[in-house]
Amino acid sequence: MLACHNKKKVYTVMSDDLLNLFAEVLEVDVSKLSDQTSPDNTPQWDSLAAMGLVAALEEKFSVQLSTKEIMKMTSIGLARETLRAKGVTL
Repeated sequence: MLACHNKKKVYTVMSDDLLNLFAEVLEVDVSKLSDQTSPDNTPQWDSLAAMGLVAALEEKFSVQLSTKEIMKMTSIGLARETLRAKGVTL
């Protein structure tokens, strides 16, 4: 856990494997991502990146995603729910 301080705010950034994976694949700063991040609000999340995300998710979390599960993951939060339903602890 990393605590950041400035003159007006104190905030904490926790390690989140899922956000870190999305940041790496999408090549964006992890601080720009949240469970609400989706292709609709993230230009880097195009169809090619989506394929890379599926491959990275399956490899990192040792799961196999069905087409139905992949199509359901339209945001990081929904990806998190899908992975949790498969027994992944996040």
